Amino acid sequence: MAVADRIDVRKTYKLYIGGAFPRSESGRSYVVRAADASPIANACRASRKDLREAVRAARKAADGWADRTAMNRGQVLYRVAELMEGRRDQFVAEVAQAEGLREAKSRELVARAIDRWVWYAGWADKISQVLGSANPVAAPYFNFTIPEPTGVVGLVAPEQSSLLGLVSRLAPPLVAGNAVVVIASETRPLAAITLTEVLATSDVPGGVVNVLTGLKGELVPVMAGHVDVDAIDVWGVPEALRTDVELTAADNVKRLSRRPAGVSDARFDWLDDRATERPEWIAAFLEMKTVWHPIGV
Repeated sequence: MAVADRIDVRKTYKLYIGGAFPRSESGRSYVVRAADASPIANACRASRKDLREAVRAARKAADGWADRTAMNRGQVLYRVAELMEGRRDQFVAEVAQAEGLREAKSRELVARAIDRWVWYAGWADKISQVLGSANPVAAPYFNFTIPEPTGVVGLVAPEQSSLLGLVSRLAPPLVAGNAVVVIASETRPLAAITLTEVLATSDVPGGVVNVLTGLKGELVPVMAGHVDVDAIDVWGVPEALRTDVELTAADNVKRLSRRPAGVSDARFDWLDDRATERPEWIAAFLEMKTVWHPIGV
């Protein structure tokens, strides 16, 4: 058969749970469209059960990831950036198609996404030194404050920025030592799925990152109400859902991370390093543990 006559092998887009790529247990999918509204792929439409499985996988992986040395976590995450470099052209094509951008602009966004991953990876062995402290006390004791991972973090990815926004929100909880369940951009999920293929071939243990595609209106309320999710990043929650989701998260005492007041997802500048490369975004997913220890004679 001549090369011109061959049929393209179409990619099947799946979920990423526990280091594997399952289809949704419901068998459902939905159409993903390019910026010009033309259909470009079918993505899995994750169900409540898929989300529960993702949380279960994250919980199983959380302790092992948190127990690694900070230097090791940094090395593992830096390796992800190296592998993203190898997929640069694929990311460029997906971002350009999803966001309706020229190739030059898309290349800039992908390059900055890789650089941002490196920037956050470099904080892995530094954030404890910045946030931790030895506290003065008027007694014969040492008193230390030590940051520790929150546990399982639910992340609602930004809707508009398919790769750079996702990386900017995903890297901080990972650097902090948390396991993460991501609800990808509903309308622009393909770059997130490609990122899962990078993670699967990296040294990030299965279950540390889990990515679901589907309808946020179905999945976000379930994530907010899941009692085994310790914190939730609601950056990409649609405005119509935001109040109900935050109230649900408060009912089960989740740590909550949100956009700054007055900042919209659609208009936020993800290329602004001063706004996006912030150790505070790591601190949002850390708990401060204070330890007292008697001074030996």
